[in-house]
Amino acid sequence: MSKITDAFKKRKALIPFIVAGDPSLAVTEKLVYQLEEAGADIIELGIPFSDPLADGPVIQAAHARAIKVSLAQVFSLVKKIRKRTAVPIIFMLSDNLIEKYGASKFYDDCKKFGVDGVIVPDLPPEESPADNIYLIAPTTTEERIKRIASASTGFIYLVSVMGITGARRRLSGDLGDLANRVRKFTDKPIAVGFGISNPAQAKEAAKSADGVIVGSALVELIAQKQFTKAIKLVANLRKALDAR
Repeated sequence: MSKITDAFKKRKALIPFIVAGDPSLAVTEKLVYQLEEAGADIIELGIPFSDPLADGPVIQAAHARAIKVSLAQVFSLVKKIRKRTAVPIIFMLSDNLIEKYGASKFYDDCKKFGVDGVIVPDLPPEESPADNIYLIAPTTTEERIKRIASASTGFIYLVSVMGITGARRRLSGDLGDLANRVRKFTDKPIAVGFGISNPAQAKEAAKSADGVIVGSALVELIAQKQFTKAIKLVANLRKALDAR
């Protein structure tokens, strides 16, 4: 997790999310290099699953398009990517996929192939066999925040609003309060996700957090094969975060 922690030290971390294999593994590989060049500090790869937890229609559709891509294929992709870049890579996936692959083998292969962090939305800390990145939502109790903040490694994923993923017109006005509730229990970096879709929102979220996660807005452009626009969006998000 040291590479992930280091990514937050120099500037506000920009973390784009894409679904591995959408529209193909070859395109995903190119996007990783381009996203890093555009200013991404960490790249989050969603592993295709038939029923992605908490995802809205945009990301659900991306999972459906890439559903034939296996976890083993994504590990092979990361191995290939590691020949060209050391950019931190995070997997976001369902615990069902880990169980099917074999939990011990999964975490061993993360180390072997160069996956720097793991987010498993449907696996609570008490049931995890390894160090993961965990999510905290607006409805999470203070006792639970304390438990998750202690268990999470690399950073804490702060869910900005209740509901599913997807672009929103505005962020929650309670984001600052939620971040402060988390900081009472930890000095680990906080990254905000769910709903951030443009530079203005990224800049606003960064007032309360150490990084921002952008998924649906980027995935939608990829679905339209607007790859140049997708990379430009990330570049503009970078500029907004650096201009604070």
